[in-house]
Amino acid sequence: MLFILLSIMYNQIMVVVGVTQIKEMYSNIVTARHYEERLREVFFFKQKPAYEISAGPIPGELHLAAGHEASGAGICQHLDNDDTVTAPHRPHHIAIAKDIDLKRMTAEIFGRKTGLSKGKGGHMHLYDPEVGFACSGIIAEGCPPAVGAGLAAKKRGSDNVAVAFIGEGAINQGAFLESLNFASVQNLPVVFVIEDNDWAISMPKGRVTDVSDGSERANGFDLPGYRVDKDDAIEIYQAASDAIGRARDRSGPSLLEVQVHRRMGHFMGDAEGYRPDDDIEQANARDSITRIENDLESQGVASDDIEQIRSKAQNRVEEAIEWAKSQPKPDPEEAYTDMFSNPEEGVTGGKNTDNVVRGDD
Repeated sequence: MLFILLSIMYNQIMVVVGVTQIKEMYSNIVTARHYEERLREVFFFKQKPAYEISAGPIPGELHLAAGHEASGAGICQHLDNDDTVTAPHRPHHIAIAKDIDLKRMTAEIFGRKTGLSKGKGGHMHLYDPEVGFACSGIIAEGCPPAVGAGLAAKKRGSDNVAVAFIGEGAINQGAFLESLNFASVQNLPVVFVIEDNDWAISMPKGRVTDVSDGSERANGFDLPGYRVDKDDAIEIYQAASDAIGRARDRSGPSLLEVQVHRRMGHFMGDAEGYRPDDDIEQANARDSITRIENDLESQGVASDDIEQIRSKAQNRVEEAIEWAKSQPKPDPEEAYTDMFSNPEEGVTGGKNTDNVVRGDD
């Protein structure tokens, strides 16, 4: 069997990465990259010559993760649907790697009735309980729910784990630091992942935090910290193997920082006037797609096979976008539904019920 033996060792364990796993990660990476590039095109449709946030077919802001793909692919490769993942406001690559329903996610981003949350959450508030994925636009907000999921897994005696993704600009937030503390004290099966793209919105990392390596935050909470210095899906996979393995073995939480890069602005419409041209050029030169394609070729995977994976991923994205565009928009009065699990009489015009209202009910 073809495989890659990685030279970096974590916890003295050599991780073997099979070609099948590399192909799956590659598929997730190229799917996410094409998805973000196409969403950018769709978002700016009808927005020329002037930018207007509400003019295009995608309502609200849009934060795209082009350049972050290796992080989601390398980490989520270890997870299944019973594991919990929380993501920040730049979530699509993680959601794709967690096997979210791509058509319904796209419909949600387009504000359509058949979206994951009936078009009410938008791209920063995606939720798919079928695969254990949720995200939020509030900085570091995903950390406490991930810790809660880890606590639930511990109490149930299951081997499920929770993974909380945040950006490097969030490592000074109280929600993050308190979550690290609680997870450490309770020895919970949680992995915290910092995606370091060097920019906390418009501020360089060195202006907003006192450490160049965010994994050093682990030192104050008596848990292991790792850093992967380049956005290489295979090296991220290996680091995550140890961290997630520790969580499944009930050996406690871990903190992992991975270097990624931002190929687009903080949000669509961001002119990036604060960002030097050479920083953008350097970021675009660090491409995880090129790295993993080279890995596949070095293992004897034919270029035609690689192109077939890419083509299939692109077709999947195009199908999801076209399907989402064809879906109906919710009626305005539906804005008042699904707001409370057990609404009091008169709040939504209905009677109190003990039945919990879920997004797909």
